[in-house]
Amino acid sequence: MPLPRERIYTAEDYWNLPEGERAELIDGKLYAMAPPAWLHQELSMELSSAIHQFIKSKKGTCKVVTAPVAVNLHADDTTYVEPDIIVVCDKNKITPRGCTGAPDMVIEIVSPSSRKMDYNIKNGLYAEAEVREYWIVDPAKKCTVVYHYEKEEMPAIYTFDTPITVGIFPELIITIADFIE
Repeated sequence: MPLPRERIYTAEDYWNLPEGERAELIDGKLYAMAPPAWLHQELSMELSSAIHQFIKSKKGTCKVVTAPVAVNLHADDTTYVEPDIIVVCDKNKITPRGCTGAPDMVIEIVSPSSRKMDYNIKNGLYAEAEVREYWIVDPAKKCTVVYHYEKEEMPAIYTFDTPITVGIFPELIITIADFIE
C-alpha cells in the first residue's frame, strides 16, 4: 500500500490565503507566521530607515522594503518567503507582487516562533539563492549573526553594542543597540 502523500502547495495557494493571514511557502509547504512583537517591529523600522537614509544620502538606486513583502527567491512556483527587511539593487527583480530573485541583502529579526526558520531553513535558502548578505538579528540573545555569502566567509557574530559594517554598503556602520531604548 502506498504511503499517503503530503499536499504540495503552490503560488496559487500562497496568493489566495484568506485576508490577514500570513504564511511563507517553502518547497511546497506553507508555514504560518505569528504577528511580530513590539521590539521586532521597532528594530525593523529603525534598521530599514537607517539603510534607506544611507542609500538616499548617496543618491543610490537600491530599494529597501519591510515585511510583508513576497520574495520568490528562485522565480519558481514553490517558494515565497517574507523576510523582515530586504534590499534590492537590481530594479528588474522588483515586480508588482514583490521581488523575483535573490535580494542583495536580507535581514530577519528573530521571534520565538521563527528561531528555527531564520537560523536554519531560511539560512540555507538565502545561501542557495545567492543573497549577498544575510543578517539574523536576535533580540533574545542580544546578538546579530552576519553572513557574507558572496565572499564565502564564516559568519560573524556581533553583540548589539558592537558596530557592524554593512557589507553591501561598506560606508554604512550600524550598531543595533542604538535602536533600542
